[in-house]
Amino acid sequence: MTEWKRQEGEETIFRTCAWSPPGCHPVGCGLQVHVKDGKVVKVEGDPEHPITKGSLCTRCLALPEYIYHPDRITHPLKRAREDRGKDKWEQCTWDEATDLIAQNAKEVTEKYGAEAICVFGGTGREGNNWYPQWANLVFGTPNSVYAQAGWSCYGPRMTNTAFMIGGGYPEIDYAQKFEDRYEHEGWVAPECILIWGKEPLRSNPDGLYGHAVIEMVRQFGTKLICVDPRVTWLGTRSEEVLQLRPGTDTALAMAFIYVMAHDDLVDHDFIDKWCYGYEQLIERVQDMPPAKAAEICGVPEEQIWRAARLYGNAKPSSVAWGLAVDENPNGTQLGQCLIALMAITGFIDAPGGTTLGMGDDQGNVVRDGGSISADEKVDDATDSTLELAFKNGIMTEETWGRRIGIDKYPAMGSILWTVMPDEFLKALETEKPYKIHMAHFISSNPIGTAISAEPQRWYEALKKLDFCCAADLFMNPTTMACCDVFLPIATTVEHDGMVVTHYGLNSSFYGAQNKCVQVGECKSDVEAMMAVGKKMYPDFWNRFETQTDYDNFHVMRSWLPYEELREKVTVMSNEPYFKYEVGKLRPDGQVGFPTSTGRVELYSYMYEQFGENPLPYYEDPAYGPERTPELMEKYPFILTTGARKQEFFHSEHKQVPSLRQITPYPQIDLNPADAARLGIEEDDWVEIASPYGAVRQRAHVVPTIKEGVCHAMHGWWYPEEDGEEPNLFGNWKSNINVLMPNSVNGVMGFGNTFKQMICSLKKVEGEGGPNDPDSTGIFLEPSRQAEFTYQQVWRPTDETQQA
Repeated sequence: MTEWKRQEGEETIFRTCAWSPPGCHPVGCGLQVHVKDGKVVKVEGDPEHPITKGSLCTRCLALPEYIYHPDRITHPLKRAREDRGKDKWEQCTWDEATDLIAQNAKEVTEKYGAEAICVFGGTGREGNNWYPQWANLVFGTPNSVYAQAGWSCYGPRMTNTAFMIGGGYPEIDYAQKFEDRYEHEGWVAPECILIWGKEPLRSNPDGLYGHAVIEMVRQFGTKLICVDPRVTWLGTRSEEVLQLRPGTDTALAMAFIYVMAHDDLVDHDFIDKWCYGYEQLIERVQDMPPAKAAEICGVPEEQIWRAARLYGNAKPSSVAWGLAVDENPNGTQLGQCLIALMAITGFIDAPGGTTLGMGDDQGNVVRDGGSISADEKVDDATDSTLELAFKNGIMTEETWGRRIGIDKYPAMGSILWTVMPDEFLKALETEKPYKIHMAHFISSNPIGTAISAEPQRWYEALKKLDFCCAADLFMNPTTMACCDVFLPIATTVEHDGMVVTHYGLNSSFYGAQNKCVQVGECKSDVEAMMAVGKKMYPDFWNRFETQTDYDNFHVMRSWLPYEELREKVTVMSNEPYFKYEVGKLRPDGQVGFPTSTGRVELYSYMYEQFGENPLPYYEDPAYGPERTPELMEKYPFILTTGARKQEFFHSEHKQVPSLRQITPYPQIDLNPADAARLGIEEDDWVEIASPYGAVRQRAHVVPTIKEGVCHAMHGWWYPEEDGEEPNLFGNWKSNINVLMPNSVNGVMGFGNTFKQMICSLKKVEGEGGPNDPDSTGIFLEPSRQAEFTYQQVWRPTDETQQA
């Protein structure tokens, strides 16, 4: 094994694992970083990395451009509150910047209580979600905010998993836990992978290395089924592509289960031993035979039978589920169906099926032939962030109970550590249940482009706060509009740390982030957190001198100490299969799953407890021909968003020349028949409008998207444009989230319309903007939330539940 740091001529070469930036959280791709004279001169793949094996995407390869971009902020900044929206930043010291943050936080806490502070978080910059720790351990507030409407990324799938299985995010098995990978004696290749609302080659989300799908297709003949309104690259290599109408996924998934039961393609032994509620589930899906699903989804009935049989006859089979689950008010029910499809085949936590993780508290990491167990953890390092906050007097349980929106959506609060974002936006606007006075933004841009629906509302609400600060790498629309202090954050190769896939919920390996260079005065998220924490709660924070001290204490837990992980660079989790049979899933060490029944709950008592139906059901999209037929006359297209491009990570990288030249403008994909009908040709500017506003993107006319459906790129702003208000780097011109409503979610609070909105399309001249009199963007068409109140349709009653 090559050392983590070596000298070759005038270059020092570091082996390390990447986190965002440059994107793909948290796959932990292996890098070899070449440093000469203290500067990164080249990045290439690490051939010894057990998963990525030397391959890298364009973002990693362009990392030197990102690190040394002239617009990157590498020193702390401050400006007067009256200068918000203006480029009147002044460089200051870290001590000045952190003094300002601490002074304002203490003043707000003394006057209004710590809950009057909030911390916004995005993807993060290293192997954990730091914004809840900023909130709970630095400011003592319960209000950490992931601003995406309906928490519609990962949150619903985490909740599905927690309620039905008990924890440990399910992932396709590509031998990712073993050093010998595909040669591992216990592994077999999936015969079929059902890829539902996901394009892993572009997104590599949360730990899945998407290229492994290609490896298994090529080496072992694995067959693919794709469910997507677009034919993706993987779709062109699939046996079946079911191009459904966006938002109707749950009907299709129920029909799959119908076919599995009809043809008896299930594992009765596994169901009898390890599933609860199978009979009730099968009775429920009788309401959705393939003929009915075909009519709803716009997919041929015979294709539904064919695809479901292909999946059901495969041994083993696996499921990859994506944001089609999360960004859908009916997505919780879709997740129920997909977990059921994983379970009733018997291939959950089985070779070539769908892997489960043991989770942070159960995991053991191989170390020199032994392991570190939970019994070896020391002091209060085993405590959760909340327990540390309570035990060290930083936050009280009473304060934690004031987390906004969780009283209305307790299911979300039982699993996730944040506020309910839709309710939090309402609280900002109405100052009820109490007023928020201060915000800190950690790699988050809610006024901007990546996550928030109705960013125009966030813009108006956040500008009114007394004090705002940000920790990031580049200026963005939110920071320019709202913030008073800016803390410069290090990239993935500028600090020590670690990567763990699926945030530890289904670890495949543990990777070291090894510091290669120092750029300006940039600090890591943890170092910045420590700098402010020492001024807020010194009794707790002064115990840590370095990031490694904190990581070893609170983050690494039962994993390797960082010093040992650094030398190894990667360590595989080596988690076994069939953990439920030997007591490795439950905290009490008993066999089974950590649910109330000890089984996979196809009929979920947890859903029932929180006022949701315990069995899946289909409901029509909030906007569409069934629910809003009158609006369809004006907005006849179904709009879906969010598909990734390999050169960008959400709203990042738009200023990197080699990446931006690949896709210089935002694109909306539309079918040739639709384009011809509207007189739109390739590269024409198109105005995309919904009841909430209008933006412009360039036409990309492709036969691979379903007729009547269009896909618009998300995350678009123009860093090269004027950053001051009102332009804010062109934030409003192409920001597709302007068209999306808040608060269109399911009973438990999850989901939104990012993948199932309605819109109109028309050819226009130019890209528009606030100074264009023909533009119908945010400045001429305000939010219309009051015009439409989301009405729930049929849901099974208590009586039908009991049937």
